Parts: sequence; structure tokens; C-alpha cells
Amino acid sequence: MIKTRFAPSPTGFLHVGGLRTALYNYLIAKKNNGKFVLRIEDTDQRRKIPGAVENLLENLKWVGIEPDEGPGIGGPDGPYIQSQRLSIYQELVQTLIEKGCAYYCFCSPERLQQLKDWQVAHHQPPRYDQHCRNLGPAAVKRLLDEEQPSVIRMKIPSEGAVTVTDLIRGTVTFPCDQLDDQVLLKSDGFPTYHLANVIDDHLMHITHVIRGEEWLPSTPKHILLYDYFGWEKPQFAHLSLLLNPDKSKLSKRQGDVAVEDYRRQGYLPEALLNYLALLGWNPGNEREIFSLEELVQEFSLERVGKSGAIFNLEKLRWMNGYYIRHYSFERLFNLARPFFPPGSETNPDKQLKVLEIIRDSLLNLQEITEKSAFFFAEHLDYNHSSIGEWLLKPEALPVLNSLSAEFQSLTSLSGARLVPLMGNVMKATGLRGKLPWMVLRCALTGQSQGPELHHIVEVLDLNQCRQRLQDAIHFVTAKRDGR
Repeated sequence: MIKTRFAPSPTGFLHVGGLRTALYNYLIAKKNNGKFVLRIEDTDQRRKIPGAVENLLENLKWVGIEPDEGPGIGGPDGPYIQSQRLSIYQELVQTLIEKGCAYYCFCSPERLQQLKDWQVAHHQPPRYDQHCRNLGPAAVKRLLDEEQPSVIRMKIPSEGAVTVTDLIRGTVTFPCDQLDDQVLLKSDGFPTYHLANVIDDHLMHITHVIRGEEWLPSTPKHILLYDYFGWEKPQFAHLSLLLNPDKSKLSKRQGDVAVEDYRRQGYLPEALLNYLALLGWNPGNEREIFSLEELVQEFSLERVGKSGAIFNLEKLRWMNGYYIRHYSFERLFNLARPFFPPGSETNPDKQLKVLEIIRDSLLNLQEITEKSAFFFAEHLDYNHSSIGEWLLKPEALPVLNSLSAEFQSLTSLSGARLVPLMGNVMKATGLRGKLPWMVLRCALTGQSQGPELHHIVEVLDLNQCRQRLQDAIHFVTAKRDGR
């Protein structure tokens, strides 16, 4: 059975690159009727952030990628949090020492820093100089008996090379003389990533290790560890990086990178997953819209490319707009309600009508706050240039006065009555064309563009329209009089 895993560290937010990795692992598992495992790699306790695991689980649930095994879920190969598996690592690393594949290192942090400084100064790659590699058993025992601080390092072969067969990148060979005698177990008894992930992937029966390309240089060490333990190796696939438009690595310095950021801005989970799936994977045709179920059927690692993928926010916005327009209205409204202006929650019927009007113009739900504000505002701000060019024209005040008179004469208001009403205004003022309509729009909305006016008057009640026309008249009069 195929089994994949997503193994993040609880050191902060879920990066969109991490979500893409989780998605690809999920798709491979589900396409092959396999299992998708969530494992928390928290061996670096100094960087652990409280609440990060809960936040991670919540965001995976939000996008619809729920693990078959993991923290809070259970499974046959738990526990799924590495800090709860220390005795496993400590026991197995001793077998490597017994086989002569690992050794105790007693070098102090000060010595290691001096070594690194010297190597850097002499333009050499920083790596351990194997100072403790050939300590005899008696010396090791004496130092351990003296309780000297120590770590356990793996022995890299002195010559030869390690070949990595990657499902995306093909065959990659690493000369052993370019590899370091990696620390496997730290002095505090916690394993490094290299030891823990190999042991856990084996004991959790992971068949495919799908992760970011930054781990490719570490993979030869992992392959050596599999060989040292005598275990069957999983298949490896290293995904390309997500890039900013300038080809730099996608990072917080150039914009939002956390799933939580996009969720807060009103991006829909289906849109975010659909978009991330296409960052590196080519479906083989021009199709761009896929449900999660369709991705399970269509996805394959054979169509995942080696090159970095540009994270194009405008493309994500377009795709999110597509999903907004195609969501069931009931579900969309439930997601949209938190984005309406404060105070509007007391009038859900009006919120509903507003969403119907502005839905097709939305690229994310956060835009609702601004695009719906004028519907719920008690007073509008007319003092800005985008509408001033219309309201401050000499012809605007006669139009406003005529509009006010027409609206006062109404007993009810509907979009259908707007055209004949505007005909009366044009006849009374002798003004035709765009200007009377723009004056009405600016007066009722405080904006020079937006939804169709006949939709707007269906939502604003008659008294609101009357009051706003009066407010606009007061504004124009005050400006004319220099107040």
C-alpha cells in the first residue's frame, strides 16, 4: 500500500509551499487508495511555537486535506509527534554505533565554532573534521563515565559516491567527500531531522517521501542511514521551490506566504488548493479548474516539473473570483458574513441582497468590506476627487434638486421606476447623457463606479435615498459658497 506523509515543524504558520507539499502527498496517496500521514517534527524544541500544531490541523481541515493518521487522529504507527518518540531514536542510534556506522563526538561548541571560522577564513566548506571519529573504545568509555557532553555522528564513507534516484529529477550523484559526518543525536537526547525522519519514515511504512528540493542535498545521508540500518528505502521526489515574480524564493519579505493570510483575506479553500496544484504540475492540457476529487484522479508525479514555479497573485485572484461566482449562494453567504462592515450583521436580509449585487465583481471576500460599505453607512463622504469631478460641475446642483424632488414624490422605489424617473429629471434640467446618471450614482453611493444603479436602489430604502440626495445638495452648496 502506498503511504505518504507531511511532516512539518511546529515553528509558526503553515506556508503555502508547505500546503502544496501536503497536497501533493495527499493526492498521490488517495489516487492509489493509500494513506496520508501527518507527523509533527518538533525535535528543535527552541523554535517550537505554542498553538502551531492546532493551527496546522485547523488549516488542513479548512482546505479539506485531512490525514488518515496523525496527532489527534491516531493510527497504528504512533505517536506521531517526534518529541514523544525519543526512546525509539535513542535505542536505534545505539545499533549504528555497534555496527561502526556512528560514533560519539565530544567536541565543545567553542571548538566547533573555531573550526568553522577557520574554514570560512580559508574559503573551505564548513564541515566537521572527524576529530573524534577514531577515538578508541577505552577513551569513549572514559569520557562517557566522566559525563562529558557528547553528540552522536554518522560515519560518512571516506570515498565513493551516493546516488539518489528521484522521481522528479532523475539520478543525482553526490561524492562522499562532499558530505559531512552529520550529527544524529544531540547532547540533549533529541535526534536531528536526519535521524528522526529516516527512522519514522521506516517505522510508519512510508513508501514515498515527497518534500521540497531544499532537502535534496541531505538525501544521500538519509540513503546511507537506510543502508546502515538494513532497511528498504522509500521512493524520493523533491519538489521545486515556489518563487516570487523576481525569481527569488517566496518569502514573507515580499508578501503574504501563510495559508492563514489568504484565509483571512477571503480566499476560498478550493481556489487556493486548485491554484497550488498547478504550481509545478502540468495536467497536460489547457484546463485550469479542478475540484479536489478531480485532482486526485488526474495528478501524477510524472507531470511535476523541475523548475521553480512563480506564485502569481493575480492568477490566484482570478481563480478565487471564479470559485466565488460558482459557489452555492448559501455557502458563499455563510463565509462572506464576517467580511461585511461592523453593524451590518443586524440586517442579514440586506447583507444577502448586497452580496447578490456585488458577487460577480469579487476576487476575494475581503473586498466585501469596501464594496458593501456604502449600503450600510449612515453618512457618505463626498469630499474626494473621484466623485468631486461630477458633483462639483455647475450642472450638478440642478440635477440634484430635480432628483430630490422626484424621490420625494415617490411612495415606493424599484429599479424599474428609475428610467422614467431619470427621464423626468433630464426633461426638467435639459441635461442628457452621462452626467445626470453619474450625479445620481455619486450622491447615492459616494463612488463614481460600482454596481448598476437599478440594483442599488433595490437595496437602499427610499428614505436613505432621499437623505443622501439632501446630503449631496448640502455638500455641493457648501463647496459653492466656499464653506
